[in-house]
Amino acid sequence: AMTGVFFELDKKSMSFVATDAHRLVRYTRTDVSCPKTDSFIVPRKPLSLLKAALPDNDDELVLSYNNNHFFVKHGSTELVCRLIDARFPDYKVVIPTDNPYKLIVNRTEFQNALRRVSIFSNKSTNQVALTISGSKLQLAAQDVDFSFEGNESMSCQYDGEDMQIAFNAKFLIEMLSGAETEDVVMELSTSTKAGIIKPTEQGEGENLLMLVMPLMLNN
Repeated sequence: AMTGVFFELDKKSMSFVATDAHRLVRYTRTDVSCPKTDSFIVPRKPLSLLKAALPDNDDELVLSYNNNHFFVKHGSTELVCRLIDARFPDYKVVIPTDNPYKLIVNRTEFQNALRRVSIFSNKSTNQVALTISGSKLQLAAQDVDFSFEGNESMSCQYDGEDMQIAFNAKFLIEMLSGAETEDVVMELSTSTKAGIIKPTEQGEGENLLMLVMPLMLNN
């Protein structure tokens, strides 16, 4: 089930959810109405092919499905694929509803800092520790096996108690690419609970939420 994208339909919105148990992305459109509440799982590969085949504009698509297949029609282009016959995990239970600490950073600067510091991280975990205090965010990585260590500091806006939390830098870099705003907000609570990444501004009729699980800190 987790190899595909979960389509969740209701009369006022349409959500797309993907997860690999370490991270989760949910993208919701509230400007779409569906005839009824329903859900199904579409394999990832056909969606990648569809993305490559569709023009980059605001043309309308016609989506339809039955018990076994998913159909997309755009002009003369039509895609048909078999649905994944499985039950998608109850993803809503893993999304924290109360992450009180808010960290706002420049998305590109944060991505570039992660790329530089992660060079020194352990290659199996890609772990980078974030230490947040006031308006300062420090990134640190080390690979004990090779005695590598890298540190970098950058400015941020932070509302919360000082904290340290570690993430897989590769996951963060990929997820930050999904937000198109200049700044992103990370909602945090403790070093062992999932962090949420959102664009600072959401487009009209859309809502993007990205969740990433932390790694155990190497002291």
